[in-house]
Amino acid sequence: MRRKVYTREHILKAAYELINKEGFGNFTARNIAKHMGISTQPIYLEFNNMQDLKNTLVEAVFKDLSENVFPVVRTGDKLVDLGLNYIHFAQEKHNLYIALFIDDYGGGEMMHEFSSNYFKSLILSEPKYNDLAEDTIEALHNGVWIVVTGIASLMSAGIIAPSEDQIIKVINETIQGVLAKTDTYIFNQA
Repeated sequence: MRRKVYTREHILKAAYELINKEGFGNFTARNIAKHMGISTQPIYLEFNNMQDLKNTLVEAVFKDLSENVFPVVRTGDKLVDLGLNYIHFAQEKHNLYIALFIDDYGGGEMMHEFSSNYFKSLILSEPKYNDLAEDTIEALHNGVWIVVTGIASLMSAGIIAPSEDQIIKVINETIQGVLAKTDTYIFNQA
């Protein structure tokens, strides 16, 4: 009888499905194996440990976000579109959003680094923003991230239900507010 082979991709797909459904709270080898209908052995043959699997999974999610979610054109302003796409992601993939951006599972620093790097590359590719000083870019990242995370969280909780036009207005006002400040220290990392 031929043995079924489970590749890294199969395991990553199952792990993704699990966190998309249940978050990282139940992210164990046993639960992933149960989801796949296998023993835990193939997981540990492909990954050194659960942290290795988690890091690999988060990197795959980053790749998906940066290639398929965040670049969607909605308004033509890349910075506004990024904010809108983040909010849409939070609504459409609520459990995954919570697992990645809200829950404290040990990936907060990875999420911030990914977000910051993606944001900086986006800013540098946008002619109307690419001549900004480093501290202004960081302040803009932090200011916009605070606002869109707040909107996404409040919408996810059913507390607010703004229209897309209202969200665009708030994002634009945040951008203009940060750009109008000469002292951006309040939004910069200490």
